[in-house]
Amino acid sequence: METTKNPALGAAAVLGFTGVALGAFGAHALQSMLSSQAMAWWQTGIEYHLVHAVGLTAVALGLKPGVCRTVAVAGFLGGVMLFSGSLYVLALTGEKAWGLITPLGGVSFLVGWGALGWASLRGLRPKGQ
Repeated sequence: METTKNPALGAAAVLGFTGVALGAFGAHALQSMLSSQAMAWWQTGIEYHLVHAVGLTAVALGLKPGVCRTVAVAGFLGGVMLFSGSLYVLALTGEKAWGLITPLGGVSFLVGWGALGWASLRGLRPKGQ
């Protein structure tokens, strides 16, 4: 059986791990310290973080290496960092300026999903699938 490294799958694992860890941290350590609005921002960040960990898993397993896969991986990783990351910082600091970054993360997510969709239309799956 041939084995190959799959950095995109590794990145998906990191996103999944950190999403679960940050979700647990929010539920157990932050809930008594943050306002209900700040907890809502935290939860939205977690939701998008974990959904895109699953999306990145699909990209890692379902697309062969190439431009579409690279763009999808970058879109999902960038989206988590910008969208979820800005919501985490907003929740912790209350500084509303962080909310200006959040839409950039949303655009990054859209780019990732667009690349996945484009790849599916072009038939860019690994051999045997």
